Amino acid sequence: MAIVNVNDVQFKDTIKEGVVLVDFWAPWCGPCKMIAPVLEELDGKLGDAVTIAKVNVDDNPQTAGNYGVMSIPTLKLFKDGVEVGTNIGFRPLAELEAWVREQL
Repeated sequence: MAIVNVNDVQFKDTIKEGVVLVDFWAPWCGPCKMIAPVLEELDGKLGDAVTIAKVNVDDNPQTAGNYGVMSIPTLKLFKDGVEVGTNIGFRPLAELEAWVREQL
């Protein structure tokens, strides 16, 4: 499944079903640029089991504020619309994969 870009309007619909990993990021953020290829690889490994969504905090401050995002990258994991975990900062592929698989 491809990584999807989500805005404030689409966010609730995006997270309401299944396991969704949301990357709160911004284009000027160095660690966000570092984690992007890791998320691409994770998407390839997990396929349709997980939706990976990206929320640009500069363009979508309402969603970032609603979920208390204070620094980026912040990764939030949702299962059927309920937040089940948060990781802040860069994480290696193996760590992220294990974290997400716990919810599958």
